[in-house]
Amino acid sequence: MLRELGAVAAYARTRRIHGGASLNLLWGLEAALSGLTWREVAREHRTSLPLALENNERQHPEACKA
Repeated sequence: MLRELGAVAAYARTRRIHGGASLNLLWGLEAALSGLTWREVAREHRTSLPLALENNERQHPEACKA
């Protein structure tokens, strides 16, 4: 299911339910998909993943509501 959703959408869903989810979870989800360590993901995608999350939330505002 993670592969189908992608890290950003999975993180957005989790954050909707558990508002305290940190970006470390996003890094970890992307690491699981990419084969990189979460530290590499955090370093290499520090800007692109949060921007993708913001874009996802703009495209699917109804999914952001608890």
